[in-house]
Amino acid sequence: MRKDVIEQVMREMGRRGGKIGGKRAAEAMTPEQRSERAKKAAAASAAVRSAAAKKRKEGQP
Repeated sequence: MRKDVIEQVMREMGRRGGKIGGKRAAEAMTPEQRSERAKKAAAASAAVRSAAAKKRKEGQP
């Protein structure tokens, strides 16, 4: 079988149970895991804000 066909089938199989929402995922995590996830999200958000500020400073739209 072709790799792209296998990947598509596996993706569809994974979605059968539905995606786990953020609230439900957080309930399944330990406090340490939630903290790590929040730190990662905060760092990503800060990186986006920093990049946007840098573009504004350089005069780019």
